[in-house]
Amino acid sequence: MNALLGSGLLQRALAELVLLGAVCAPLGVWVAHLRHVYAAESLAHAMLPGLVLAVLVGAPLLLGAAGGVLGAAILVALAARDRRIGGELAVAVVVTGLFGLGALLALAPDIPAGLTELLFGDPLGVTTGDLAAAGALGVVLVAALAAGHRRLSLVAFDPVAAPSLGARPGRVELALLVGLAIALVTAVQGLGNLLVVALIVAPAAAAMRIAGSLRSQLTLAAALGAGSGAGGLALSLWLDIAAGASVALVAVACFAVAGALRPGQRAPGRAPSVIEAVGR
Repeated sequence: MNALLGSGLLQRALAELVLLGAVCAPLGVWVAHLRHVYAAESLAHAMLPGLVLAVLVGAPLLLGAAGGVLGAAILVALAARDRRIGGELAVAVVVTGLFGLGALLALAPDIPAGLTELLFGDPLGVTTGDLAAAGALGVVLVAALAAGHRRLSLVAFDPVAAPSLGARPGRVELALLVGLAIALVTAVQGLGNLLVVALIVAPAAAAMRIAGSLRSQLTLAAALGAGSGAGGLALSLWLDIAAGASVALVAVACFAVAGALRPGQRAPGRAPSVIEAVGR
């Protein structure tokens, strides 16, 4: 244990999880306000076959995850053409099918080692290259959220007036979903496919329970996300459990504590006025 504490493995794992929490949790605030939490869960499950195939052929996980998300998007678009079922039902059918396919591949006999870590995360396996890639994508996401703050606020809090103010809801929501897909692909190495959504939605939900303004929600979510990453890693080392699971537990604990601190004070997803949100 002492050797591990002083090793580069732990330092990279800590940096990765703190970075992911600080970037993913503010994104989760927007995901919640625009009511795309189901999309977050769906995208995470949809990329499982791509991740498993990447492990089987020895390809980078980022490539496999991106391929899985792209394939899911194409299948959903094709299924949604049938107006009798609609987009939401198409997503449910496609995603559950892809998740079943991924589980079948992951549980097949003679599979290579590493698929358990793929499902539940292995931050200690993060390389310097993985950390650099996560950092670069994190910078891109933060810059995109900052640049799109006004449009996101308009679409989230006044979608009727948004087009007349220069924010087209369809384009803004598509951009958010692209950012969400990037965050999921980036975080899967450290948190695993089954638990990656926890670091996006739980700190965000905790911040929305406590904070009043949109800006304070975003700031608090980033702090809680980073703290969940660091606290989850410490808990995993202490209890010798999977890091992805411990990070998810700490993030959900933040949500529970937030509810205890401010019981009934704020309704989930309560939005400030559009003028207040855009101004902040």
